[in-house]
Amino acid sequence: MEKYDVKKALKPLYTATARDFTLVDVPPAQYLAVDGHGNPNTAASYVQAVEALYAVSYSVKFHSKKELGRDYVVAPLEGLWSAEDTGAFTAGDKDSWDWTMMLGVPEWITAETVAAVAGQVAAKKDVPALPLVRVETLSEGLCVQILHIGPYSGEGPVLAKLHGEFMPANSLDFNGRHHEIYLSDPRRAAPEKLKTILRQPVKPAVGVAAPVGGAAVFGTAKE
Repeated sequence: MEKYDVKKALKPLYTATARDFTLVDVPPAQYLAVDGHGNPNTAASYVQAVEALYAVSYSVKFHSKKELGRDYVVAPLEGLWSAEDTGAFTAGDKDSWDWTMMLGVPEWITAETVAAVAGQVAAKKDVPALPLVRVETLSEGLCVQILHIGPYSGEGPVLAKLHGEFMPANSLDFNGRHHEIYLSDPRRAAPEKLKTILRQPVKPAVGVAAPVGGAAVFGTAKE
């Protein structure tokens, strides 16, 4: 049985260069998602959210393979991040962050299947955030992304350059929440080797024509 792997099926969206900001067109994608607030390093709700996502995701995967005859690789953890003050990202004010943690699921997985499987998980073990897991379709469209290599705490300078230099220089405005794709497992990789794709949905500034065509590279992330 062939396994569907979103990292291979949509390779340009799960690979990026650490040197250049790259413009990509992101199609609608389906996720399991849980919302929360606060510092992901200290908030119990964050740990519970991730626990619930993986519990449902792996159970749905096994259900799909057994009952639907379709198998897939569990997607990398992703997160949407926002704050009332966008400077909270570059300043590292994590207590003020709102987040949505996500795991992608293939389009053939329905909300009804997820609900049924989540009910089976709940009957077997106590997962506090399980009732918060929902199915969401994310439509981002035009985005700028770059690969960050290093600890999560080191993302600030890259985001400052994206927000304060690259986007204004290329006549782009914000068009959605800051998006991170975690390609490395922080339990196994050293902080300096962590690989994270940083993605920002954007739109042309007022009066500027939208870019056309496929992926393009703009500017540089390095001094």
